[in-house]
Amino acid sequence: MTNKRRILIVGGGTAGWLTAAYLAKALKLSERSQLEVTLLESPDISTVGVGEGTFPTIRNTLQYLGIDEARFIRATAATLKQGIRFVDWAHAPEAGRRHAFFHPFEAPYFAEDLNLVPYWLLQDEAVRAPFAEAMTLQARVAAAHRAPKRAGEAGYAAPLNYAYHFDAHKLARLLADRARELGVRHEAGTVSAVQLDAQGAIAHIDTDRQQRFEADLFIDCSGFRAELIGRALGSPFKSARGQLFADRALACKVPLGDEAVMESCTIATAHEAGWLWEIGLNGARGVGCVYSSSHISDDRAAELLQAYCGARAEDLGLRSIPFAPGYREQQWVKNCVAIGLSAGFLEPLEATGLVLIEAAVGMVAEMLPHSGPMHAPARRFNELMTARFDNIINFLKLHYALSRRPEPFWRDNIAPATLPERLAGLLEEWRLRPPGRFDFVLDTETFAFFNYQYILYGMGYPTDLSAGRDDFPRVDDAAKVFAKIQRYAERAVADLPSHRALIQQINAAR
Repeated sequence: MTNKRRILIVGGGTAGWLTAAYLAKALKLSERSQLEVTLLESPDISTVGVGEGTFPTIRNTLQYLGIDEARFIRATAATLKQGIRFVDWAHAPEAGRRHAFFHPFEAPYFAEDLNLVPYWLLQDEAVRAPFAEAMTLQARVAAAHRAPKRAGEAGYAAPLNYAYHFDAHKLARLLADRARELGVRHEAGTVSAVQLDAQGAIAHIDTDRQQRFEADLFIDCSGFRAELIGRALGSPFKSARGQLFADRALACKVPLGDEAVMESCTIATAHEAGWLWEIGLNGARGVGCVYSSSHISDDRAAELLQAYCGARAEDLGLRSIPFAPGYREQQWVKNCVAIGLSAGFLEPLEATGLVLIEAAVGMVAEMLPHSGPMHAPARRFNELMTARFDNIINFLKLHYALSRRPEPFWRDNIAPATLPERLAGLLEEWRLRPPGRFDFVLDTETFAFFNYQYILYGMGYPTDLSAGRDDFPRVDDAAKVFAKIQRYAERAVADLPSHRALIQQINAAR
């Protein structure tokens, strides 16, 4: 044995290459001759990647990795994402009328000494503006198909918060290039055997190319196969199917015409047994149908997707993606840590997949000891990741639990037995007060209290403050602030470029 510290990442794709690039950067790989980071990628196994959406944290990650934003946008067919528009979630379409609400990335407008939320809740429901439109200018900017920034502004900076839509395969290639630039060694091969030592840790990995890899830390980025954490180490999988019923997705890409609107938000449209996503890329739309196989057949899901796209199913090139919602409570076992789909997957609603990868690799980079056993941080890592998965389950379930749709899928979703205990308790509290910052522990949360507010009040949740109306006497002051938000929104719509124009300008400046 030598003093060299060796990290082996098994699996490529977004999870593997993001992990490799991040660790190389964080651990200063290029400056440490005694550190080695290797990524083993199978040329025979394809990744799940489709058109994907992200959360605003990805901007910090890409900037940290030293990837220029314009380069990223051009290389991945990316567009900008300002939030999610939910259609038909509160109730099914009736007589041509459809309900929609917006979940923006921008936090509600902050007034120094005036909390606007109670004043919005106490307004007349029949005439008040939708919550997101009343509380932030981003709702109107996105509705007008404006970009969240101007072309001359610095990379990753903008007056409004945003993330991206991108082609996942192209992102993996970009991250691979950056990881290699940072000193990561790339090896090709498919795992054929995993040998454990007497203590149950991984001793080495063999491949179909007669290679043998030894390491101090093995990182499982092998996707749903969970080659190391599941098959070799047997870490149990905790199902979330009792709370989240969706377990299938059909995905495809359809062309985006030159004159078509380029949305700067994900569109999530509810259907009888799940929902459809629409993600605008540069030149195409990524479209998919998420559904519960217990409630509709695969053929019915294909019909729903076909009707949404307005094309024949055989012309769409549908990809079927079965998944088991849930996670491994022990994601770090001995000298192996799982990141990405091997650690768990819930469903693509609210774009939590990449967020979980970012959180996991950030913790690995910070917790990894410079000497001694590599499994030392496992207990703390597992506690934090388990809490994060559980909290995301709560947030995703919130979208379903408030629906008034009549179909069996939606009725099953509001059954009390399917509600996580913590979410049920919070919903009871929120009947008499809005969500607040003390409801959540930030280190284990992906979503802040105001994200819950956007979903609750977008879906029409009844928080009753009428008994405390006298505690909120500054109605006129609040009205002035609400009017100011609307003026700012009008100015932003006038001043910001169209989303399509900005993306075209970035791609033209090569």
